[in-house]
Amino acid sequence: MTTVAYQGERGSNSATVARALFPDGTELPCTGFEQALDAVTLGTADVAAIPVDNSAAGRVADVHHLLPESGLFIVGEYFLAIRFDLMGVPGASLDQVECVRSHVHALGQCRKLLREGGWRTLVSDDTAGSAREVAELGDPRHAALAPPAAAALYGLDVLRAGVEDDPDNTTRFVVLSREQGPWPGTDEPTVTSLFFCVRNIPSALYKALGGFASSGVNLTKIESYQMGAGLNPSRFYVEIEGHPDEPNVALALQELRFFSSEVRILGVYPSHPHRRGERPA
Repeated sequence: MTTVAYQGERGSNSATVARALFPDGTELPCTGFEQALDAVTLGTADVAAIPVDNSAAGRVADVHHLLPESGLFIVGEYFLAIRFDLMGVPGASLDQVECVRSHVHALGQCRKLLREGGWRTLVSDDTAGSAREVAELGDPRHAALAPPAAAALYGLDVLRAGVEDDPDNTTRFVVLSREQGPWPGTDEPTVTSLFFCVRNIPSALYKALGGFASSGVNLTKIESYQMGAGLNPSRFYVEIEGHPDEPNVALALQELRFFSSEVRILGVYPSHPHRRGERPA
């Protein structure tokens, strides 16, 4: 039985992903992303399901910084359609609400509702956690923005359903493991995630990435971050469409290594159907 670590509480979007990917697995809720990754590193969990970016709110803070440092490998990805309900204690009405609680990303993804209501907001550590907090308070003046599953889990009433600003709101999750695992074959759609640090020379980034362009490799994501006091060369997290064993990808990686002081492949895994136009679950 697979133990899946994730940041958040039961009823959160991360818990939904854990159940979708590992329906017979055991959930291990964690207080933060670093704790979820540490659970895998230390062997308390087999894998971790971690959100990396959202179509409305952008990248999830700290995750791209934590991934290369964790020593774990990305073995899969999952796209989840994000839905939020406004929920309150049993018997509460919308007119009674004065304060709405949720994770900062959820508050940012439901701005239209919050402007319409004119309510005060409080930031919680987790979307499902905000539902638990409202249930524990038992105060009809407090409501939570949380995934639909949280209402039944914490005994709350849904005051308004489907309140996210964007009906196509989607979060991408990655699955991390201690072991790299077998790579998919070169005959199936594949994503390769890698980390690199450019050499401290003029135009190093331009030259390092030039091989992807000249080899016709589609680069779907690049994130930069600085380590130390800012005097060191930038580090980059990159995702490409393709397999390292494909000739054009191998050629691009060869050029990348020439202009980089470090290149590390973080994962080679099957492309999720959402990348090919299918709607997320």
